[in-house]
Amino acid sequence: MAFQAIGLTAAPRRGLIARLCRRRQEEQEESGRKAAFTSWFARHQALWSRTLAPVRPFDAPRGRATDWDASWPLPRELTSVRRGRRLVTAQLGDWGLHDLADTAELLVSELVTNALCHTRGPLRLNLQVRDSRLRCEVEDTDPTGPVRRVVDADAEGGRGIDLLDLLAEAWGSTSTATGKTMWFQLPAKAPSPQESAASD
Repeated sequence: MAFQAIGLTAAPRRGLIARLCRRRQEEQEESGRKAAFTSWFARHQALWSRTLAPVRPFDAPRGRATDWDASWPLPRELTSVRRGRRLVTAQLGDWGLHDLADTAELLVSELVTNALCHTRGPLRLNLQVRDSRLRCEVEDTDPTGPVRRVVDADAEGGRGIDLLDLLAEAWGSTSTATGKTMWFQLPAKAPSPQESAASD
């Protein structure tokens, strides 16, 4: 009787409830789609912001983000191979990682030589120690990754990838907004801050 007083019978009431439920469900679905898009957009925006920001400008001077980071620009000259070896040896000495110097020096020499031979533009050498790992990087402006080639037994070059396979704990090539980064890792037992201060 009360429903009739306001013009609602049982049947229209059920129809109204059904419409309200459908509207509520549509609003929830729309809200879910917006939230999913916002989440997707936020994730991809964060991803691209990291990808589009190079580690450090190629021509920037030597810089350190922490005590266990070092970075240098390398000119496009053959002398950069020798310079890269010297920088690595000196820096590992400062970090108390003398036992890694020979291997890191050889592999950095291979990466710099490869970059000079097969890319154009500036180069950058980065070193860092993280979680008992030494990571060495050579950045260049060519996005093309390394290609494994079959070389003759008496060939003087072309064995850079074989050396990385043999001596590095891990290695790879990572695309960047400015080209790519060739890198390798070696296990490293980093001295504690107290030991580092004592050696200084």
